[in-house]
Amino acid sequence: MIICNPLSSMSLKGLQGLVFDCDGVLFDSRDVNVHFYNRVRGYFGFGPISSDEEEFVHMHSVMDSLRHILPPECLDRLDEVRAHINYVELLPYMRMEEGVPELLELLRSKRLRIAVNTNRTSTMDPLLQMHGLADYFWPVMTAGQVSRPKPHPESMYRILELWSIQPRNVAFIGDSVVDQATAGSSGVPFWAYKNEYLQAEMLIPDFWTLREFIAGRL
Repeated sequence: MIICNPLSSMSLKGLQGLVFDCDGVLFDSRDVNVHFYNRVRGYFGFGPISSDEEEFVHMHSVMDSLRHILPPECLDRLDEVRAHINYVELLPYMRMEEGVPELLELLRSKRLRIAVNTNRTSTMDPLLQMHGLADYFWPVMTAGQVSRPKPHPESMYRILELWSIQPRNVAFIGDSVVDQATAGSSGVPFWAYKNEYLQAEMLIPDFWTLREFIAGRL
């Protein structure tokens, strides 16, 4: 079931838009990310990433992740890696979370705005196109479009500006402390997806439940 914080000032009656994180929310991408970063490390002769590094790369941008898992001297050779490893080739192995299309259809029927805020870069648009979701989201805010990616609030501020909507009338659905910090620093209510350890106004167990919850209140 949906678990709400009874002290929350968020009212669905004032909700005008939802912003989704990508990895861990719209898509289960952990295995693909681990495979990609292990291939990068393998190119330089290093072993697989550790469990702590796995958690880091799941939440952060590509460049921040590469800086985290590689020594500085390798970073000047990233063009070599890109010539040998194409992340787009791995996208078909990403699993879309159940209930996503049905939820998006409901949100559109309720005339809610829908955006993506992700620390992905060039792979986000091909991923949405591949799964037939591109027409639902505007804007699709990636780490490549801002000078300071999540958890800095710049990406969320840009979405709010494009929508001309106040932070209190939007909710951000994420699954990590990075998403939680992004929402907090931008003044946007935070809804946690499948992560009960985050501080959030709402805990979402799955998108079917969220769809039912919204359908009954808007």
